[in-house]
Amino acid sequence: MAFFLSPAKMIATGASVLVAGSATMIGFDLCLCDALCCDDSTSMTTTESSVPVAPGAVAVPEPLPDMPAGDYQVDKVHSTAMFRVQHAQAGQFWGRFNDVNGIVTYTPDQEQHFSFDIDVDLESVDSGDDRLDQHLKSPDFFNAKEFGKMTFKSTEVERLGQSVWDVAGDLTMNGITKPVIAVVRFTGTGEVMGRRAGFEAEFDIKRSDFGHTYGIEKGTLGDTTRIIVGIEAIKAKDS
Repeated sequence: MAFFLSPAKMIATGASVLVAGSATMIGFDLCLCDALCCDDSTSMTTTESSVPVAPGAVAVPEPLPDMPAGDYQVDKVHSTAMFRVQHAQAGQFWGRFNDVNGIVTYTPDQEQHFSFDIDVDLESVDSGDDRLDQHLKSPDFFNAKEFGKMTFKSTEVERLGQSVWDVAGDLTMNGITKPVIAVVRFTGTGEVMGRRAGFEAEFDIKRSDFGHTYGIEKGTLGDTTRIIVGIEAIKAKDS
């Protein structure tokens, strides 16, 4: 884990990016009228503002978040990672990880405005059921005892709009590393008990890409899993 003039277009464009590898981003079909009312020659494919610019005028870039540059330490009390997978070919089962750590670095003077180095403690998985939690920590799923953490390190960042970025990076889980692209939205900043910044990232993976195949063949659990990460981070004093 948006503020722009055409949200349906933004999300449909930013969230349907193909991932290098086998993981894919989330696609949203938000507006049926897009398919019915627009042909290929008129449909918008850009995430930039559609407001016309007078001849000779220079387009002014949208302002970046108004906060100090530097490192921001993830506030684990106010951050979480959630996952969703289809159960029994019917409902969507939700779980969460309660222990999210890492660093977000803000570099507004550089082309890539942010970098993310995030890790999730697999022992902190929380389904709301103690017995299920123990199963989720087992080798059938996250294998928390052997691998301990799930990590994400960004490699490239592309701005899509005023407050939304495509963030490409390497996701490591179960000893396997795969490239993914997350749609990351900047949710705000404030000076409350230190300078704080908020982000929400969202992406899809296939469990099987990371060696998690339990329940897929029998259809008791789906393969595609949606991950949503909510981050609140505090400006590091020495950065």
